[in-house]
Amino acid sequence: MDVLSDVISTIRTGQPRSTRIAWHSPWGMRFPETTGPGFQVVLQGSCWLLMDGEEPLRLGVGDVVFLPHGQEFALADSTEHPLPDPSCHSFVSALRESGSLPPLDRPGPPVTELVCDADGPRPLLRRFGSASVGTADADGPSCVTVGGAYHACPARPHPMLTELPRVVHLPARVGMRPELTAAVDLLGGELGGPRQGSDAVIPSLLDILLLYILRAFLEEHRPGGACGWVGALRDPAVSAAVKAVHEDPAHPWTVAGLGERAGLSRAAFSRRFTSLVGQSPLAYVTWWRLTRAGLLLRESDAPISAVAARVGYSSQFAFANAFKREFGMAPGGYRRGTDALLTADAAPETASGPRRAVPDPA
Repeated sequence: MDVLSDVISTIRTGQPRSTRIAWHSPWGMRFPETTGPGFQVVLQGSCWLLMDGEEPLRLGVGDVVFLPHGQEFALADSTEHPLPDPSCHSFVSALRESGSLPPLDRPGPPVTELVCDADGPRPLLRRFGSASVGTADADGPSCVTVGGAYHACPARPHPMLTELPRVVHLPARVGMRPELTAAVDLLGGELGGPRQGSDAVIPSLLDILLLYILRAFLEEHRPGGACGWVGALRDPAVSAAVKAVHEDPAHPWTVAGLGERAGLSRAAFSRRFTSLVGQSPLAYVTWWRLTRAGLLLRESDAPISAVAARVGYSSQFAFANAFKREFGMAPGGYRRGTDALLTADAAPETASGPRRAVPDPA
């Protein structure tokens, strides 16, 4: 698996939420801060994205906005809804009042389509159970958007996300990003009329959409001298070493061995890697091994000893100690504790790298 694909597999925890909203003027809605990245796509019409500390951003058909840090924002039909104006309806409050947002301690079907006008948002169609149909003007919506959010933990973000700007705007361009356009169309279709299999299709489409967003950003935004994780991916030598670690985390990596993969001497490679990534090569190896272990614990029923071996630990005891330092809990508790993960505020900081462990509601 290539490194960018690994980003997708480690960013998402649990089931992301995604919603298609038909907006009828006049309208405005606040979306609260979340612990994971989110996105908005305009399928029809236009609107404004409003965010504290940022200039109002006008969005048109086909525009994609990615919010890697999950900060609060608002969508509105005009710029007369300064954030966080109480008159701008709250997305989460509306869903809770309608009974469409399940409590944190039990799963439930996400609302897939809403209607919003001057009276605020309400469900237009629920995935299962009795339908709750909203009313709107007969002229049709002035804007239609598709939005989504991923579950993550602010104490353990993926290093790529921490380096992205607060707002990644990918404006629609004729003939540009055809794969991203196709993914948006497919997701909009699934959310607009859920059918058998939608519960499996929608999470996969969200992963695909996130991949295409990140790929577009990497390909279209190439600031000179970029450092950090993004800069490392653009550096052929360091990227080769990172790719090797991701492909075989169980290998007994040494700085010299990684330097050989990079085509550099041990000392030159160590300096270059640390300068770009922000941590030493072996610290990164440890971080990736444990990140991969967390994914295996969440998504497989392999014994903990097998997980330890797959990420390069010959001793289950050593693995358990390293995992607890990284995640703030033992591997068994991490695997068992959906409720524990939902209520854990954050894992403790260590020198081994970024943190991420806890699913959070969108």
